[in-house]
Amino acid sequence: MFPAMRSLMLAIPMVAFAIAGGMHSPPDTSVSSNNSGSEPALSSLPPLPEWARADLPDFSGYSDTTEKKVAFFSFLYPRIVLANSRILIERDYLDSLSQKNVLSKKEHAWLAAQAMRLRVDEEPGSPEQFALLRKRLDVIPPSLILAQAANESAWGTSRFALRGNNLFGQWCFSKGCGLVPLSRAEGANHEVATFASPYHSVRAYIQNLNRHGSYKGLRDTRLDDREAGDPLSGLALARGLISYSERGEEYVDEIRSMIRYNNLEFYDSEFRKILSDRSPSHLKVLASASTEKALLPGQGTGLSAEG
Repeated sequence: MFPAMRSLMLAIPMVAFAIAGGMHSPPDTSVSSNNSGSEPALSSLPPLPEWARADLPDFSGYSDTTEKKVAFFSFLYPRIVLANSRILIERDYLDSLSQKNVLSKKEHAWLAAQAMRLRVDEEPGSPEQFALLRKRLDVIPPSLILAQAANESAWGTSRFALRGNNLFGQWCFSKGCGLVPLSRAEGANHEVATFASPYHSVRAYIQNLNRHGSYKGLRDTRLDDREAGDPLSGLALARGLISYSERGEEYVDEIRSMIRYNNLEFYDSEFRKILSDRSPSHLKVLASASTEKALLPGQGTGLSAEG
């Protein structure tokens, strides 16, 4: 089958579904604290919608591969939009603080919390701190998240996905922090982190790419694209995942192939459409959508304050 036809066949059922309603653990994705990627308290961030707390569905019952992919992407994409939109609200707040001559005690506390979460060790309130925080407090393209989640969780069917809502193979290192891998080497102490929901796994994954030293190249590419006014691309940022797996370049090539084969750049395009309005009021609507269906492709133009 020609690639263009295959991509079209996959994209069409995804949209229709939206309208109708062997994992490995890479060594450089460890999370020793703040596994959830939780957000420092911010008054402009609305409460997390209840649907974001739902566990992972059972994707093992699908006999048709395309239907399974559609279901997986349609479940995960709204959670990606939710996480990214909340990050953009935080990013806008960060920009507002950078314009102030004097910060309040509350503003200093928020800045310090973000600096600790994103591992930014610069003089508090300095231009260097704001610049590095802005580089790290940013979104990840949906195509990259979808491809890695599918790859790392065996399309949502792995033990760690089903029992721990862990879609990206992130490790933790305190006893009882997660699930013990069945094939863990003798003497090793890592566990595979567990999360309250798949949404929290997405947040923690984004946080990991935004702060871990291994992914500086990914962040550099993202910043270059930002400064050039180019759209963020999962294909471009994927080259910054060389350390995500011991397989190195082979892993990067596999993730890129998954993005191409499954037409996942479609979701990057849809995400850009839904963000054509970057006003604070629209971001707040996205960050508090009352149903996940409201964030699916083709639904964004109908969003309202009620979700």
